[in-house]
Amino acid sequence: MADLSTLVQGIQTGDMRALARACRLIDERDPRAFELLKQIFTHDGPAYVIGVTGTPGAGKSTLVDGLIRLYREQGKRVAVLAIDPTSPYSGGAILGDRIRMQQHFTDEGVFIRSIATRGHLGGLSRSTGDVLHVLHAAKFDVVLLETVGVGQDELEVTRLADTTLVVMAPGMGDDIQAIKAGILEVADVFAVNKADRVGADATAQDLQQMLSLRRVPQGVSKMQGHTAVSTLQKGPEAEAGEWVPPILKTVAHRQEGLAELVDAFAKHREFLMTTEAGRGIREQRRVSEFQAILYQALIDEVDARFADQVREKLQEVVGGRVDPYSGAEALVRSAIGDENET
Repeated sequence: MADLSTLVQGIQTGDMRALARACRLIDERDPRAFELLKQIFTHDGPAYVIGVTGTPGAGKSTLVDGLIRLYREQGKRVAVLAIDPTSPYSGGAILGDRIRMQQHFTDEGVFIRSIATRGHLGGLSRSTGDVLHVLHAAKFDVVLLETVGVGQDELEVTRLADTTLVVMAPGMGDDIQAIKAGILEVADVFAVNKADRVGADATAQDLQQMLSLRRVPQGVSKMQGHTAVSTLQKGPEAEAGEWVPPILKTVAHRQEGLAELVDAFAKHREFLMTTEAGRGIREQRRVSEFQAILYQALIDEVDARFADQVREKLQEVVGGRVDPYSGAEALVRSAIGDENET
């Protein structure tokens, strides 16, 4: 416990080695991690979490690198969590996204951590939310959360990020149609990256057309009624109503359009903090986090206390002696019965 207390103090003072050690404990599911998280938890951490997601090859890592530079020029302390996919065959992960950000490694105001998904679906890893609490406790100003390349059903980043940036690239064609049902629902800001390529204007216009078709709930007015992409680039104003994502064109490797992105993030943050809709979003995020923690705690408890019963029932299911629904129901009833007896 004395060692844990020292680690907590190191996190709260922003010690990079303490942060790295805490991330390792969490990622490895060390028993001490749960106690650590309870000690450092704060309801409203100062860090503003920006989720960066989008299709593979859209330039997310290069864009994140450029955002680090901009925020550091503003004097802000920045943390980056880069999620890398885990091989389903070897179980390994390259953890290579941070290679593109190596120029910031010696900057004491920047903390960069790569985390493997370890088979977790949704574009993140199972430990991402817990690591974010560590970064809140360390009082970072901005956290850039870069997901693996995602599609329509891998949008867990919206549960953790204050603002979700969806990065797309020109020339996607029918790919936009394939992902729009999920992407359009969760994006707070769009970036059409690699805008120096042919087709950038068409991609932006396609996005704008799709956004115009989104159903607006009755009694809720759009915060933005513009149709031209050039007007959308100014970003919406924070007032009561629905947030309509601005569409910005960027060339990340030349830092073009990134200042406008940062401005759009600030306006969305103002929307979250000053409107009733924003309050509802923040409350729902806390509900989702609690449900995820509770679900994982229940799974861990079952694994620890009923491993033999689960193994036996699984053999019956595999052997065809019982259907999986009846097997699961029997285990739940058994667990509840054991709890009642105690």
